[in-house]
Amino acid sequence: MVADATPKTSDLLVPTPHRLPDQLRPDLRLVFVGTAASTRSAELGHYYAHPGNRFWRALHEAGITPRRYQPGEFASLIALGIGFTDLSKTGAGMDHQIAAETIDVPGFRAKMETYRPRTIAFTSKKAASLFYRRPSSGIALGRQPRDESLPEIFVLPSPSGAASGHWTIEPWRELAAWIAALDAQHPQTSS
Repeated sequence: MVADATPKTSDLLVPTPHRLPDQLRPDLRLVFVGTAASTRSAELGHYYAHPGNRFWRALHEAGITPRRYQPGEFASLIALGIGFTDLSKTGAGMDHQIAAETIDVPGFRAKMETYRPRTIAFTSKKAASLFYRRPSSGIALGRQPRDESLPEIFVLPSPSGAASGHWTIEPWRELAAWIAALDAQHPQTSS
């Protein structure tokens, strides 16, 4: 008896295990950009899901969100004008584990041109260094020099527990002040 080699529908619908969905729409106040999902985030399907990650606490403590959200609530932040994406949509793990060929800077730029957020915030110097194509050591935290072809860009210290030696909340507060000033100039409309 010969086995049927035709794939079953259930085999075709298996989700990619190391991929988080983009949370993007036109004219967001802010888009957070990481290098790639952590292993834990990829497993759970939530951005910044590892218990040691400071992202959700920093977001609230800096004043960007009205309360402390949980990783499983990431999709609800789109209602606040906050989106998420990564430079690698297929890789997962710590930055040094992400294969270079999975980093898609042109794809990221195309998304930003399509959706035109008001502000982009890289959640690590590594992600920013891949975007700018220069070493992390040459990138300062905080607001970056303006490139008229892009929205305002901030570089934040990584909220990962693995990067705790380089942690500071100050660039997050600088971002929060920028977002508040933008909101005062251009109130967000409901969609």
